[in-house]
Amino acid sequence: MSVNLDAKDKLLLNALQHNARLSNASLAEKANLSDTPCLRRVKRLQDTGVISGYHAALDRAQVDLSILVYAFIKLSENTATAAHLFEQHVESEDQVISCSVISGSYDYLLEIVAKDLPSYEQFAKHQLGACKVISGIESTIVLKQTFAKRILPIR
Repeated sequence: MSVNLDAKDKLLLNALQHNARLSNASLAEKANLSDTPCLRRVKRLQDTGVISGYHAALDRAQVDLSILVYAFIKLSENTATAAHLFEQHVESEDQVISCSVISGSYDYLLEIVAKDLPSYEQFAKHQLGACKVISGIESTIVLKQTFAKRILPIR
């Protein structure tokens, strides 16, 4: 269920997406609000789940995770039990940074980071391979990521 957002809410969300470290005073000034109403709005956006957290954006290469892999996963059976087992398994793996249920020939799309190709191979064979409900994995190695947007286009 979506939350009704007015123009001030959208302005606050856009400002926070660009810089989540803005002080309440700076944020209030950008939205043409006084401090207390601004703080109340941000708290409401947090309480309703519109703002789900605050994060630091890291450069993968600078933290020795230069390999990005998209792995298409096929499950051995199309059941809620198999899906639940798979999702629990991959959620516990730190290298899996996103997991999406998809339509088409595959059941899931994983976004995985690794130090290098041998470490991804190790991960695929041992961590993913340990999940008994996986019947197939097709990996696509990203050669170069030209950009990655993390800011949603709120209008």
